[in-house]
Amino acid sequence: MREHLKFYINGEWVDPVQPRTHEVINPATEEPIAKISLGSAGDVDKAVAAAKAAFDGYSRTSKQERAALLGKIIEIYQRRMGEIAETISAEMGAPMWLASAAQAPSGLGHFAEALNLLNSYEFERSMNGTRILKEPVGVCGFITPWNWPVNQIACKVAPALAVGCTMVLKPSELAPLNAILIAEILHEAGVPKGVFNLVNGDGPGVGEALSRHPDIDMMSFTGSTRAGVLVAKAAADTVKRVSQELGGKSANIVLEDADLQKAVSSGMIQMVTNSGQSCNAPSRMLVPRKLHDQAAEIAAATAKAIKVQAPGEAERGAIGPLANANQFQKVQALIQKGIDEGATLMAGGTGRPEGFNRGYYVKPTVFANVTNDMTIAREEIFGPVLSILPYDTEEDAIRIANDTVYGLSGYVQSGSLEHAQQVARRLRTGNVHLNGAGPDFKAPFGGYKQSGNGREWGEFGLEEFLETKAVLGWGG
Repeated sequence: MREHLKFYINGEWVDPVQPRTHEVINPATEEPIAKISLGSAGDVDKAVAAAKAAFDGYSRTSKQERAALLGKIIEIYQRRMGEIAETISAEMGAPMWLASAAQAPSGLGHFAEALNLLNSYEFERSMNGTRILKEPVGVCGFITPWNWPVNQIACKVAPALAVGCTMVLKPSELAPLNAILIAEILHEAGVPKGVFNLVNGDGPGVGEALSRHPDIDMMSFTGSTRAGVLVAKAAADTVKRVSQELGGKSANIVLEDADLQKAVSSGMIQMVTNSGQSCNAPSRMLVPRKLHDQAAEIAAATAKAIKVQAPGEAERGAIGPLANANQFQKVQALIQKGIDEGATLMAGGTGRPEGFNRGYYVKPTVFANVTNDMTIAREEIFGPVLSILPYDTEEDAIRIANDTVYGLSGYVQSGSLEHAQQVARRLRTGNVHLNGAGPDFKAPFGGYKQSGNGREWGEFGLEEFLETKAVLGWGG
């Protein structure tokens, strides 16, 4: 079992102020694979002090200097891509095919996009004799989740480095090993001392101290809505900027003119990717009432064909375990809740899939005849569980889709792109995917309502880390 008991602060690996250890569990085996330290407010104070001291110098570096730094990070990241994928697979259960094809490369994609933007972004412009300056927001606190760990670290760290911010990162204590690799990559690339700092820990011990800290200028949080509320409350007393990407309960509207077989089967497959542990997963499938039974049969057949396999042995398309014991227990309870509330169980159900007596594996599950007041239609399940809801009219479908506290993503399937576009305009969500469109690193990612505020990815994500200054009387 590996031990990573130090934190990366001011360019060095240092011992925690108060020693307290935590075991990292492999979700496929339920066995510990590593031991880390859990930090405290004292560690946060040291890391923030380092970031604050580094800000004045790093914020005044040139675009060319920061571009060269990002280029070096990308070069080292590419060299260590395989190690990153293996680490993510071991600590949060992603099948190696997914870790290699999406989880690890997504981090590289954000660094590459940040470099591309930095080379073209104009940090100054004139407006009627006033000079508009875009300047780094300051010292940033980052709290990142376990489900897409490197993706969420990179989409914060990369643009912050690009614009001249300094930072303190607290990754999830349930999947922290990838963050240690990122720290090693940044160190080897020559990131100046204090610019990037890593403190492992839990929410009460490190997350709250980071959010409350008077010398943190901005908090960027990705995680549950419940935890996001706590971050915002802790940050409020110091009036710091707070950017959040939170939960979701995204609707996948299958319109009457869609290819039903393709729309339903692809929607089911997209839902279970990463074992359903994606905040933007299309977990509510809305289908015309007259096509409901046919859609339910297609979804059930698709679910039954999805393989559940150990991460290291998984074929492309197979899913692995959920990432941790708490998530496994939550998903099992919500599946039972769906049964108890009268939804029709078409595939899957409670318990582990056949052939597994340990590991946090869940059966790909389909519920039909779901109404939007059922728990499985309201709460974010974060597992491979699809709820199929019938609708009577297109207006009804849009109403049901918007009838949620969340607003992260939406999906529309139609035989006509123009028809899909019309529906997309009426969905109260930060993203809408038309006819199976995939992610776009240049497009903004974030939500409406209780799915958060602010945006990540691309130019919109870069600008989250900038303040706007007007210098009047500049001339010109």
